[in-house]
Amino acid sequence: MGFLVKVPVLDERMQQSVRNLFFHVPMWFCMQTLFTVSVIYAIRYLNKPMIKYDTYSTEFARTGIVFGILGLITGAIWAKYQWGAAWSGDPKQNGAAIALLIYLAYFVLRGSVTDESKRGRLSAVYNIFAFAMLFPTIWILPRMTESLHPGGKGSEGNPGLNPNDTSPEMEMVFLPAIIGWILLGVWISTLFVRFRMYKERLLEMN
Repeated sequence: MGFLVKVPVLDERMQQSVRNLFFHVPMWFCMQTLFTVSVIYAIRYLNKPMIKYDTYSTEFARTGIVFGILGLITGAIWAKYQWGAAWSGDPKQNGAAIALLIYLAYFVLRGSVTDESKRGRLSAVYNIFAFAMLFPTIWILPRMTESLHPGGKGSEGNPGLNPNDTSPEMEMVFLPAIIGWILLGVWISTLFVRFRMYKERLLEMN
């Protein structure tokens, strides 16, 4: 059963590739949710340094990067069908890649500091910086420059992402998909948090 978009003219590629809407976009929603939770715990750590807060901040950021990478991959697959190339140097693609590199540097920073307290403080401050950079790299700059991606300057957009043109059948899947991917990301993050806290308890006992 296919999910089609109700527009007068829509080529066969869009009719088939629009299914990626249920993966690519919800993964970005999930990534941004996880990064938001991560920066909240980073701020809480700065207010009250507790290992628990640092652990939550780290693991939510880690899972957020995973979903960000998956978002890039599914976006590249979609771009291959719609734009003719998986990576065309589009501002949205470049901005997303830069944002993920900034977050990857977060873990490089953590790995370079051995003192636990100092690592937690530096990581929390850098986390706030990385979160702030999400907005210009993903949302602001692509809208100020020519972009093929929906929402970019000079872009007519993607009818598959237009709420006025999206079929009810697609909405029935798309909205639950966003919630489902976010819940999956939160669940995975909390599993890693529990695992890390369990390991720390074992180290304390030994």
